[in-house]
Amino acid sequence: MRAGGGDQGLIDGEKRGRKASRETRRQQLIEATIDSLAKRGYSDTTLADVAVGAGLSRGIVNFHFESKENLLIATLQFLSEEYSDNWQAALEKAGPSVAGRLWALVHADFSRKICTKRKIAAWGAFWGEAKSRPTYQALCGARDVKYRETVIALCTELKAEGGYDYQPEPVALSLCAMLEGLWLRLLMGDGTTREKALEAASAFVAAVFPRHLTPKGPRPDQAPAGQ
Repeated sequence: MRAGGGDQGLIDGEKRGRKASRETRRQQLIEATIDSLAKRGYSDTTLADVAVGAGLSRGIVNFHFESKENLLIATLQFLSEEYSDNWQAALEKAGPSVAGRLWALVHADFSRKICTKRKIAAWGAFWGEAKSRPTYQALCGARDVKYRETVIALCTELKAEGGYDYQPEPVALSLCAMLEGLWLRLLMGDGTTREKALEAASAFVAAVFPRHLTPKGPRPDQAPAGQ
């Protein structure tokens, strides 16, 4: 017999609630894994640590991920997707100006959402394992290629607009290496702050693209209307 309209609504609501609960618990466990990686490192992170950090039972961890490797893969996938979504959203928001788009891309790397001590430390833990774990390389590989291609395309457009005497690919590689190096400084805890790193990155791109950028942002004739 079919349930009545009211009963069906309750059933649908319960299903949505269970789904939301599953997703919430998975995210709790991923966030607890990030915390554990930042605090203990890769090798010393255990399912028990993650369960305690999330305030959940070990059985819940096993139910959602079955193994430490599955949990770590899910955590890396979350971090990778978050990073990718962040810079792509920044580009979309920047508008059509090439200078504005490059500026937004650089600033996205130091967004308060992704550039935190715990997340950078978690990334560092994965970087240390990536060489011996092809799965980790594969998870981030396609997104890394898209990012590099985007930077090369922006450098190519800036060269065409500004008449710079450089080859786009080496300049793009230098830009990516500079950003990665600043994250490494933040990871090492040598006194570099997020604000100082962003200031250094801004100075770098202003020096490389002086006809388009200053250390404070796109030149007035390069910024989109309204900015």
